[in-house]
Amino acid sequence: MKLNELSPAPGAKTRSRRVGRGMASGLGKTSGRGMKGQNSRTGGGVRPGFEGGQMPLYRRLPKIGFNNYNKKIYTEVNLDLLEKFEGTEVTAENLKAAKLIKKINDGIVILGTGTLTKKLDVKVARVTKTAKEKIEAVGGKVEVI
Repeated sequence: MKLNELSPAPGAKTRSRRVGRGMASGLGKTSGRGMKGQNSRTGGGVRPGFEGGQMPLYRRLPKIGFNNYNKKIYTEVNLDLLEKFEGTEVTAENLKAAKLIKKINDGIVILGTGTLTKKLDVKVARVTKTAKEKIEAVGGKVEVI
């Protein structure tokens, strides 16, 4: 397949209707908008969620829960993943460059799941107690930024 052989699916590209082009077209005069009323006017219509004056659904439903806008979202990294890491210094940028994580978010937290055999110098936002013990047991260093 080549770029010049690509084409849209049949029926995907249809011509737009030409409205207001005479009575013979079938969409002349009022251009398919009917006679009078809100929707026949320019800029007419109602906003999304409007229910004709009835109390809208988003106001009828109870508001529950609490959204903490100060919440920190950490990217979790297990020791199994650090075992695959090439190099000695583990930082958020190095993990992303090695494509072991997709997003850094508010920082990296190292979790103690798995085993570690390499000596690593870890510089991250948070480390669990078990992860810190396992890293230091192999001779590595942990620094919380």
